[in-house]
Amino acid sequence: MEAKNENELVITRTINGPRDLIFKAFTEAEHLKHWWGPVGFELKVITLDVREGGTFHYSMKDAKGQETFGLFKYKKINAPESIEFTNGFADKDGNLIKNAFLPVFPLEVYNIWKFTEENGKTILSLRGTPYNASAEEEKAFADMHAGMNQGFGGTFDQLETYLKTL
Repeated sequence: MEAKNENELVITRTINGPRDLIFKAFTEAEHLKHWWGPVGFELKVITLDVREGGTFHYSMKDAKGQETFGLFKYKKINAPESIEFTNGFADKDGNLIKNAFLPVFPLEVYNIWKFTEENGKTILSLRGTPYNASAEEEKAFADMHAGMNQGFGGTFDQLETYLKTL
């Protein structure tokens, strides 16, 4: 899958498992808490309402106890084929905030996640594009592609490990 533009993040990963299960792993708190987020972080689901207009508000705590919050705002759900949403950093109350580590990062990113089943496995394709972002924010997003690829790689490794326990 190729990027539509230079600022778009595109990741494709084949996951060993049927699409319905993988979709549930992305949309149910009982699954998400076991694998979502960077390696070494503990996820706490604050709110999860997977529907058009719904939100996913969560916290992630690292080994030192540093807590970061995130927020998804769901735009389109076509279960079990796709999810469209914006996401960004948030405060404990679910308000979007700038990334404390990289303030020039876009406040929100528009994401399209597609789940395609093939021979009992799921091909996950992710597309992320800065949403209502300045040129400087778009460049910061593009400059972070390698790090985001690495981060998602670790997250999806955790998903694969979790799926083996089911």
